[in-house]
Amino acid sequence: MTYPIGIIGVGNMGGAMALNLLEQGWPVHVCDIDASKLPPLVQAGAVIHPNSAQTAANTDLLIVCVVDSQQTHDVLFGPDGAVHQLKPHQAVLLCPTIAPEDVEVCANKLSALGIHTLDAPMSGGPARARVGSMSLMLACTDAVFEKYQDLIAALSTQVFRISQKPGDGARTKLVNNLLAAINLAGAAEVMALAERMGLDLTTTLNVIERSSGQSWIGSDRMRRAIADDFEPLAHTTLLTKDSKLAVSAANKLGFNTPVGTQAYQTFQRAIEFGLAAEDDASLFKLMQNNNLNNNKNRL
Repeated sequence: MTYPIGIIGVGNMGGAMALNLLEQGWPVHVCDIDASKLPPLVQAGAVIHPNSAQTAANTDLLIVCVVDSQQTHDVLFGPDGAVHQLKPHQAVLLCPTIAPEDVEVCANKLSALGIHTLDAPMSGGPARARVGSMSLMLACTDAVFEKYQDLIAALSTQVFRISQKPGDGARTKLVNNLLAAINLAGAAEVMALAERMGLDLTTTLNVIERSSGQSWIGSDRMRRAIADDFEPLAHTTLLTKDSKLAVSAANKLGFNTPVGTQAYQTFQRAIEFGLAAEDDASLFKLMQNNNLNNNKNRL
């Protein structure tokens, strides 16, 4: 059974989700502050609205797929926010990677209005979102899960039921993304080392992919780095934000994360190096440059 779905934020992930749903016959309503994201969706059959409130007014469930907690709060509770049109017993599916306490604040505010929350951060990138095979980490009540099971299945074949408590999806995503940041920083470092050793990078990555050093994100990003392809599929700023959130969450628990903290600091240096707008595969550039500078300092 299909019903109208709203998506607020149709960038790389939100746009891919919208196209996937449209292809499966779901009515999709969208809005985004970046008008350049909208034409492909219009062509695919999506209905465009100027703001979150009007999008919510025309849909049964609203998917929020923006970047951070401030944007999440604005599209839900701002002057043109969705809550001005959402009705009791409707639902909001929260996909951004934000702090668990921010998810809980949103869920509590929505609950006070009779609106359900599905804490549903995602992972896997736009290509997997486009074909419905991304990972979806879902925390919501069993009743809400059952009510929206058809939509959830349409969005993802890799659904993980985390708990019935909104906020736990965000916690799981932060753990996952901190490991992703660690793996990517490590992959960029060792590939820069392989280059310095005079090794062929494609051959080296072939070995790593079939050996103990393999990681999905390392393979995905370093393949692009070797091809000198830094067109942003996942901006460097995203894992910088996510690793910072994860380290902050750990600090609040009094939990020490030496490797995670180092990974976050590496991403922060990449931004300071001017790589914020590039794909996070550009950490390879940072490692190349850092080691060139270190080599010069030893001369």
